[in-house]
Amino acid sequence: MPKLIRLYIRQVALGFVISAVFVGILLVLNVANLHDLITGSDVGLIALLMIWFMNGIVFAGVQFAYAIMSMAEKTGGPRRGSPVVHSFEPAVIHQDIPSAK
Repeated sequence: MPKLIRLYIRQVALGFVISAVFVGILLVLNVANLHDLITGSDVGLIALLMIWFMNGIVFAGVQFAYAIMSMAEKTGGPRRGSPVVHSFEPAVIHQDIPSAK
């Protein structure tokens, strides 16, 4: 199996694990009365699976993006763009001040 596919599967699985922990914390802390709503309803299990799955999609995408972006090489030199100012010197501004009469 290619390394990129293995990386993707691993990061997606980790994202769904993070989602499970997140949903567990939501239920334990009873955020927005969610625990009582899920346990008191006959379709609570479906709601719980939907919350876990939808959060899992989000967390998996973020986890994979973080893994890919952290693979970038860190350059040691200066970046392109506007030059860096090494010292700041005050600019002299000449202003004609009208004399008081």
